[in-house]
Amino acid sequence: MALLTGKVAVITGAGRGIGREEALLLAKHGAKVVVNDLGGHFDGTGQSRSPAEDVVKEIRSAGGEAVANFESVTDFKAAKRIVDCAVDNFGKLNIVVNNAGILRDRMIFNMSEEDWDAVVTVHLKGSFNVARHAAAYWREQHKAGNVLNGRLINTSSDSGILGNAGQSNYGSAKAAVAAMAIIVDREMSRYGVTANAIAPVARTRLTVDATPQTAGGMAKKEGEWDAFTPAHVAPLVAWLASDDAKDVHGEVFRVGMGNVWLMRGWHTGAKVSKKGSMWEPAELGTKLKEELAKGVTKKESMGEVMGGGV
Repeated sequence: MALLTGKVAVITGAGRGIGREEALLLAKHGAKVVVNDLGGHFDGTGQSRSPAEDVVKEIRSAGGEAVANFESVTDFKAAKRIVDCAVDNFGKLNIVVNNAGILRDRMIFNMSEEDWDAVVTVHLKGSFNVARHAAAYWREQHKAGNVLNGRLINTSSDSGILGNAGQSNYGSAKAAVAAMAIIVDREMSRYGVTANAIAPVARTRLTVDATPQTAGGMAKKEGEWDAFTPAHVAPLVAWLASDDAKDVHGEVFRVGMGNVWLMRGWHTGAKVSKKGSMWEPAELGTKLKEELAKGVTKKESMGEVMGGGV
């Protein structure tokens, strides 16, 4: 069943990996797609039109409609042109998938200012730039009586929601884009918009080329089911982009390997209280250590997340 017939989508970073799979599946389900990709390397350097153009060719050869866009999401005005590209070519915009990203891993004591700025700019500012222009468009259209049921889907990661050494820049940005989706949803729901975030577990340039230490565990094995193909991520995105997901607001999903985890962010795990007088630091520390000892270890918590699924 075509979930997205008549919809128009912008997908950033759609020339390869997860974005490519999302673009192909959304087009298969009837969406007209703006395939945005600067065509750079995983570290953000370089530029090429081929990745976006190749995906457009795939979509068109399968009978779908798509156009390529090569703007950088890091430029505020260029992000407006990405949104305009959808409206100019297809008459409207219903769906935005913020997927563009780069990686420059360093331990915090070795990370340069440039490494921090480059990664945060692409992931966090880039997601803001596109979301901001899309949100303004959806609000204006809603006020004019044209309810487009906008869908914003931000791409977070395990590094952002679970943490990973060597990725303070990437993980911080990815945690922020998850929070952004929750906040934007609260701001935009009155205009018929939903905003959610996904954290993919998949084999991409960022998990293989940029971090070769993970490549072996994610490699496709001949004759075996490919657990880490980015194609496992796309069905969730296609559904979240559909009208069927109209009541899904401000959620964060971890997705991959045939699993979808509904994540829950910061929440109270324990509480210590003292009324009538101030805590003494040592006394407070004793109570907090007691509560911490009652909880599961981080390793156990991570094992539960890695092994479970719905």
